[in-house]
Amino acid sequence: MLAWPTSSLVSRRRMLRVGLLSLGGLGLADLLRLRANAVAKGEDSADTAVILLWLGGGPSHLETYDLKPRAPVEYRGEFQPIPTNVPGIELCEHLPLHAKIADKFALIRSITHDIADHPGATGRFLTGRTPANISDPVSKFPTFDAVVAKMREGRSANVPHFVSNLRALKGGGSAYLGATCEPFVVEGDPHAPDFQVQNLALEAGVAERLDDRRQLLASFDSLRRNLDSRGLMAAGDRFHQRAIELLAGGQARAAFDLAAEPANLRDKYGRNAWGQGALLARRLVEAGCAMVTLDWNYLSPAVASWDDHGDAQHLFQSMKIRLPVYDRAVTSLIDDLHHRGLSRRVLVIATGEFGRTPQVNLGRAKVPKWPGRDHWPGAMSVLVAGGGWTMGQVIGSTNSRGEFPHERPLDPNDFLASIYRFLGIDASHSFLDHRGRPMPILTHGEPIAELG
Repeated sequence: MLAWPTSSLVSRRRMLRVGLLSLGGLGLADLLRLRANAVAKGEDSADTAVILLWLGGGPSHLETYDLKPRAPVEYRGEFQPIPTNVPGIELCEHLPLHAKIADKFALIRSITHDIADHPGATGRFLTGRTPANISDPVSKFPTFDAVVAKMREGRSANVPHFVSNLRALKGGGSAYLGATCEPFVVEGDPHAPDFQVQNLALEAGVAERLDDRRQLLASFDSLRRNLDSRGLMAAGDRFHQRAIELLAGGQARAAFDLAAEPANLRDKYGRNAWGQGALLARRLVEAGCAMVTLDWNYLSPAVASWDDHGDAQHLFQSMKIRLPVYDRAVTSLIDDLHHRGLSRRVLVIATGEFGRTPQVNLGRAKVPKWPGRDHWPGAMSVLVAGGGWTMGQVIGSTNSRGEFPHERPLDPNDFLASIYRFLGIDASHSFLDHRGRPMPILTHGEPIAELG
């Protein structure tokens, strides 16, 4: 049996340490190698991207994009609608910045499904499948952002293809597409003064040893030729080198560097986690990232999520805190993409897993009892912007109390089919599940014609 000389073994370990810096528990070099070994058939090379702003918990359509001012008082809530720069489109009074750019986004008011539990609804909306267990926090089918990562994994880019602020949404995941389709996770608050993307920062002293690493690789050339007839070592070195290029080349780190943005633009987005996260998303897609998923479920201890049960928080007080932050972040992102000429190749989506009950109810556990709305998959509103789609319109409507679609009822799969068409991904393409069975990306669904 061959034995490595002690000095070579130590050096080899040191060399590997450079190439296997952690990426959410998976070495970046490993991730690159696995992705290249699993290039999907039918991969699209178009330079398109999606930013998903996930409003986890389920925002109330009746307090945001589908107000019912003429409904009975127990349905309509406290907020009033305001006009926008598109005649006929009205929004919540706490979304004044939306009102100024309604010509740059579209609203879909008639998507409906039948799952009222958070994980199951998330899985239903983002995978196009009804889960067997609606409370399972891990989906048995891949969410569309993981599918995008799979279909783009063979593309060369200077930034990771899929970036998120968490490993997977509750009720989502990459399922049988595997770990290579999980996101590069950016943890922490982008607004924090000490914010740093740790997975892209080389360990102390490593950068100075990169030249030495290349010399070490050269010293192994003779041994590889003798022992590695299949070229596995050389392939491994290529992926370690690719990892080093991402980590030390500067382009990936530059994309994550919010300090490079003008202070007034950072102010416009909002100096908070949502605003700076949106700005970071814009920088990433501009640098070549294909998919960014931001979970905007949590804003502050005072406003835990969009899950506005009266038992959890006061619906209207929470919305008054949450909506101005959301308003500024979303509209700044849309405006920024538009002014940078990115609105045709980048699609922005803002949605949760369902809407809220049309009738306001009082929480059962709080004293005093707070007004709130419970889970309601019967109707929901989704905002989309960019993608070369037709903006300045409302697609579909709900009945007079916001209970169910009145015109143009749409399935979540129709929405997913629209996203895949924008990305140039064949929604009938199949992947093998864990049992080796071919599973199409979507089993049904037609792109929404009004989007163009």
